[in-house]
Amino acid sequence: MKERIVVKIGSQILTRKDGTLDVTRMSALVDQIAELHKTNIEIVLVSSGAVASGKSEIKTKVKLDTISARQLYSSIGQVKLINRYSDLFRQHNIVCGQILATKEDFATRRHYLNQRNCMKVMLENKVIPIVNENDAISVNELMFTDNDELSGLVAAMINARKLIILSNIDGIYSGNPSAPESYIFREINLKDNIENCIQSSKSSTGRGGMVTKYNIARKAAEEGIEVIIANGRNENILIDLIKGKDVISTRFVPSSKCTTSVKKWIAHSEDFTKGEIHINEGAKEVLLGDKAVSLLLVGVTNITGNFEADDIVRIIDDSGKQIGVGRTAYSSEKAKEIIGANDKKAIIHYDYLYIGK
Repeated sequence: MKERIVVKIGSQILTRKDGTLDVTRMSALVDQIAELHKTNIEIVLVSSGAVASGKSEIKTKVKLDTISARQLYSSIGQVKLINRYSDLFRQHNIVCGQILATKEDFATRRHYLNQRNCMKVMLENKVIPIVNENDAISVNELMFTDNDELSGLVAAMINARKLIILSNIDGIYSGNPSAPESYIFREINLKDNIENCIQSSKSSTGRGGMVTKYNIARKAAEEGIEVIIANGRNENILIDLIKGKDVISTRFVPSSKCTTSVKKWIAHSEDFTKGEIHINEGAKEVLLGDKAVSLLLVGVTNITGNFEADDIVRIIDDSGKQIGVGRTAYSSEKAKEIIGANDKKAIIHYDYLYIGK
């Protein structure tokens, strides 16, 4: 199998302080992606920058609300962004294609598979997919946290071996990166717990921040994807990372367990849940144990929300804490009728169950 990686480039890398596209930096990154592409590495590019670049193109007559501003600037900026990418890749005789995604595209298995097949066909034909959130039609409750979240979803969807998140700092630090006593975490294992060290500040152009990057990187690593957070302004950063050079960055060590495509989809489906299944302590102990098990109705104590069979639901323990998500085999109405039964099929089969935050 060819090496397949996802590269996410943030707004702060692609735009100057005045909001215009930093074409010099953009060109340098395209040159590196083209070089990797020509060595038979399959690359999906998740690129921000549409809103920031669109904002510099137009002056509105009246002050816009947040949603209207994003819709206007992104619709203008996305054209500018993708045209620039197309021109830059064409200089290397490489074709790129645009995919605009919303959260709803990941909410159902059918949409998820359709999107995955689109990227698969593009990669098979040596086309570089350039993915961005469709800000023109997204509304607040259906928006990704930012493109870090989208890049994690894409990496899981296409079974990428590596996810590289390019930011404007070198990685995750033990405190404020500008503080002399702070140091960078060069490698993070899944057993490490460093949440309290991470700064919650955000860039002026992006919606996310280092907390989002950490959470997305950790979840991807749990699914067996190596994640690297690095500074996109460093010269030759992508080439050096792929060649294994000692670049100052933060690397998340991937889990060695094999995760199926369905489980990867389930793992990233928390935002699409339609209801909750509450379980007793005994069911919790079994689910958190070492063996692969399904959630049986005998361990269910309560059903909340309205959902249909095959919808995604949260799994809640008796203290009110979420311990996982899964695809239910029953509607909420049917599940309420048979709570506690020990002679029915599992309410969530193991293949459609993800234990974890």
